[in-house]
Formats: sequence, C-alpha cells, structure tokens
Amino acid sequence: MTITRIETGPRMSEAVIHGDTVYLAGQVGEGDSVTAQTQTALDEIDRLLGLAGSSKAHILRATIWLADMADFAEMNSVWDAWIADVAAPTRATGEARLATPDYKVEIIITAARA
Repeated sequence: MTITRIETGPRMSEAVIHGDTVYLAGQVGEGDSVTAQTQTALDEIDRLLGLAGSSKAHILRATIWLADMADFAEMNSVWDAWIADVAAPTRATGEARLATPDYKVEIIITAARA
C-alpha cells in the first residue's frame, strides 16, 4: 500500500495518505481570539483535505486541544457552524499546553478519502 505525503517539510508533513485514510498534522490558526484561530485552522483543514481528495464530510475523528477549557463554548460556536452541513464526526476535546503561548486551539483530523 502506498503512502503519499503532502506539504512535507524537514520536521513533518501537513497530511499523509495511507490507503484511503487521510491523517492531518495538528492545525493551529492565526489571530488573537479563539474564534479567529478556530476559523483559520478549519479553513486550513478544508484546504488540506481537498488536496488529499477528501472533505469535512469524510472526517472520521477530530481531536481538539484548547489552551484553556474556558474557551470551549467559543470554539464550539465556530466548529458547530463549520460542521452544520455534514454528519458530525467523532470528536474529543481537552486542555493542553500548546507549542507556543500564542496558540489557543489545535485541531487534529483523520478522514477517509472521498
């Protein structure tokens, strides 16, 4: 079975396709708010899934890390709007110290190819 890597750098690939499964690296967004960071991370997820021959309709699992669980409702408002037109995947959300203090949210996706 082949492995295809998308946007590979010296440390990691942004996406890896193995068979009909797509694995995305953790996506963080830009902006000062949880809303902005969640939206830009989801925009990047849409882009990467498209490059991999998939879409949000084919997401199997999402893992979301928040720097502060107090931001759960704010992140959910963006997530809920984004996922509203497709069947919701499995999802887990937790709190963790992220790579830099500027990051408020990180989203990790596993999806099936379309």
